Amino acid sequence: MTTTTMTIGSLARTTGIHVETIRYYQRRGLLPVPQKPLGGIRRYDDDAVARLHFIRSAQWLGFSLEEVGELLKLEDGTHCDEARVLAEHKLADVQGRIAGLQQMQATLSDLVDRCRCSDDPQRCPMIHSLRGDPGVPGKGKGNGRPVNPAAC
Repeated sequence: MTTTTMTIGSLARTTGIHVETIRYYQRRGLLPVPQKPLGGIRRYDDDAVARLHFIRSAQWLGFSLEEVGELLKLEDGTHCDEARVLAEHKLADVQGRIAGLQQMQATLSDLVDRCRCSDDPQRCPMIHSLRGDPGVPGKGKGNGRPVNPAAC
């Protein structure tokens, strides 16, 4: 089996990760720094490519670099229960964010509909709602029920 070796620039091009980001991952201990031969330059192998792919894939799933570091400690694949626990925590976090985004969507939809139906050009329901002004339904929270524009 032949192992490909490459400079950090080639590694960056191969993975699509900027050289400075690779160096940052090295400073964080996420990617080992290869030995520098006397009078030579450091060479990276396929393991570095795989590790960078692992880091980016974990980040795409929402894991922080600290969490990625924890996952990398389990990288040999023999700690599935520990990896599952980390993933369960991340899943709960993602589900909470989705619920928050759905609530924001409903509130924004309600505010947009109120603005669309407003007949008072001096009192924008959106602006006054965000201010928490009294007398404006929702006081910046919205009730999650969109207004029927046909009912304006």
